[in-house]
Amino acid sequence: MTIRALVLWLVALAFVGWAAAQVFHVVAQDRIAIVARLGKPIATITDPGLYIKAPLIDAVVSYDKHLLPLQPPLDEIILGDQKRVEVTTISRFRIADALRFYQSVGTEDQARINLSQIVSSEVRKTLGKATLPSLLTAERDRISDQIRDEVAQQAVELGVEVIDVRILRAELPVETSQAIYDRMSSERVREAKELRAQGFEVAQEIRSKADREKEILLSNALRDSQTVRGVADAESNRIAIAAFGRNPEFYDLYRTLQVYRASLTQGGPTLVLSPSSELMKYFAQSPKLQKLSPEPKP
Repeated sequence: MTIRALVLWLVALAFVGWAAAQVFHVVAQDRIAIVARLGKPIATITDPGLYIKAPLIDAVVSYDKHLLPLQPPLDEIILGDQKRVEVTTISRFRIADALRFYQSVGTEDQARINLSQIVSSEVRKTLGKATLPSLLTAERDRISDQIRDEVAQQAVELGVEVIDVRILRAELPVETSQAIYDRMSSERVREAKELRAQGFEVAQEIRSKADREKEILLSNALRDSQTVRGVADAESNRIAIAAFGRNPEFYDLYRTLQVYRASLTQGGPTLVLSPSSELMKYFAQSPKLQKLSPEPKP
């Protein structure tokens, strides 16, 4: 076979392949197809298989049957209590009416743009009546269901069935969060200072009360001790007087010995007395010591 013949065969095969592609088209299991003739839809194919179309004048557009995700851009919304929050939602939808979908939006990308606008509008409208605490409790699910129902009604015009719309995140802006944190921190510092001041005041009261009770206890104890000591001294003096009254000479000796003890101990006062002093009479009357003779040796 010559090169010219081979080229002709290849051209013929390419033409046949092109003609087959123009005549036949395949619809996959997970796709739904719209056949449009000169831009006007003439058939909707939902079953998978091989189908014939008119070449050159018919075009086939296919769409996904699966659930499709949608996550619009972050929205900054003012709530009903005038709190500013940043909200992120996530939605799930599927193409329910392929013909209406083709006529209204044409492509999945355009459907996402239109559906994102619907979701954003409903989120703003619904959250504009809600408060921040409701987004932090179980009330959040009820709000999400309300948004989903409203979006689903409007999405019917696009040929789309909205399965779910959920609030993925609802957070305060960074600058607002920082301002709230600073305010809360200042409030906690103020409360801590108040508590410390109150504690110091209570401590002072307790300390003053304890000092007052201490002084009262010490005064009472001193009074009682002096009373007991006075009673004891009086009793001691009474007993001493009664005892010494029976023997005045012994009393005089006892008192003189006390003076000797106080005067003759180390560190006592120095007294200069004459031998004839009354205080020295007992030294003159001291008994003579007898000199002991040594015992005889055996």
